[in-house]
Amino acid sequence: MSKQDGSGRQVSAEPVEDDSAHILHVDMDAFYASVELLDRPELAGLPVIVGHDSARSVVTAATYEARRYGVNSAMPMAQAMRLCPNAIVLEPHFDAYLRASRQVMRILGDTTPLVEPLSIDEAFLDVAGARRLLGTPWQIGTRIREQVFAGTGLRCSVGAAATKYIAKLASGRAKPDGLLVIPEHATLAFLRPQPLSALWGVGASTEERLRRLGLATVGDVADVPVEALRRAIGDAGAARLHDLSRGRDPRVVVTTREEKSIGHETTFGHDVTDRRELDRALRGLADGVGARLRAAGVLARTVSLKLRFSDFTTLTRSRTLADPTDIGRRLYEEARTLYDGASQGGRPVRLLGVRGENLTGEVAALGLWDEDEGWRDAETTVDAVAARFGRGALRPAALLGSAPRRMRIED
Repeated sequence: MSKQDGSGRQVSAEPVEDDSAHILHVDMDAFYASVELLDRPELAGLPVIVGHDSARSVVTAATYEARRYGVNSAMPMAQAMRLCPNAIVLEPHFDAYLRASRQVMRILGDTTPLVEPLSIDEAFLDVAGARRLLGTPWQIGTRIREQVFAGTGLRCSVGAAATKYIAKLASGRAKPDGLLVIPEHATLAFLRPQPLSALWGVGASTEERLRRLGLATVGDVADVPVEALRRAIGDAGAARLHDLSRGRDPRVVVTTREEKSIGHETTFGHDVTDRRELDRALRGLADGVGARLRAAGVLARTVSLKLRFSDFTTLTRSRTLADPTDIGRRLYEEARTLYDGASQGGRPVRLLGVRGENLTGEVAALGLWDEDEGWRDAETTVDAVAARFGRGALRPAALLGSAPRRMRIED
C-alpha cells in the first residue's frame, strides 16, 4: 500500500472502460486536518498537526506535509513535535468534522442508495445499479471526487474494484486526491506485490510469524500451503488470509450498520484531583454523548465510565439503566455515581471517559410523570441552537466559566 505520506501514489489518470470494478471505497484525505484548513487557508501546504497543544496529548490528525516527517495519528504529541518541530498545532473541532461528514455522506447517497459508512470519513458504495445513468466506475468515481470538492472544499480518494478489500487497498494507493480503478482481471497483478501489512488483520505480531515462514508479500501468502499458515496463525486466521491473498472477498455493501456504543473521553493537561473540575468534565462528556445519541436516534441501556489515574492504571465501570436514555443529565448522574465507586480515595486522574452502550432504537414508554422531562426539553433546545449556531453556543450553567473540554470522539 502507499505510505501515509502519499509516496508511492498510483492513479488511473485515463478513463478505464471496465464495469467489473463496481465496489467503490471513498476515503477523505487527511480529513480532520483538511476541515481545519478550510478556516485557515493560509496554512495550506504547511506541516499542520491537529491535537491539543500539550506534551501529554496525542495527534488527532496531520497534513501530508507533517506526515512526511513521520508524524501519524495517535502518536504522542511530544514525539510528533520532536519529529516535526516546525509544525503548526491546531485544536480539534469535532462539530465541524461531523457537519462535513454529513455533507459528504449526502453526496454519496445522491450517487447510489447502496452506501455503507465505515467511519466519519470513509464509506463503501456499490454502483452497479448506477452505471446505466452515470457511466463506468471510473466516471462515477471522478464525479464523486468533483462533487465532494465542489460541495465541501475537501478532497477525497477513491478506489474501485470488484471486492471491498481491493477497493480499500486501491483508495489507499491513490492518496492523496486520486482515483484508482482495479478491473477484476487485474486484481491479482495488483495484489500480489503488496506487503504483508496490506492484508486485513495482519498486525505486527502476525506479520512477524508470517516472516518466520519466509513470507514477505501477499503473493507469498497466496502461494504457501494453507496448512503452514494454520500452524503459524491458527485455523480461522489462516483461512481468512488465504482467501484475501487470492483476492477472494464475498462481502457485499451493507447499507445499515448497528452502532454498538457512543463515547467521548478527555485527557487532562495535568493530573486532576479537584472534584469540581472532574464533575464539570463528566458533565461535558455526558452532554456530548447525549447529543450524539439523539442525533443517531438511539438510546443507551448502559452507561460506562473510563478512568485512568496518574500512574496509567485504567479502570472501567458500567451500570445498566432502569430505562434507556439519550439525556446527557441522566448519563452524567450515572457516571458520577460510577466515579464515586471507583475513585479510590481521590487519586489524581489523567483521563476520563463516558460511554453509552447497548444501544436501542426502541423508545421506552414514559410513565405518567417523566422524571427527565425538564432535562429533555432543555437538551433538545440546545440541539436546535447547536444545529444553527454550532455546539457550544448554549451551554449548561454548570459548565459556564470552564474552558471547552478536550474530547476525543469514539465509536
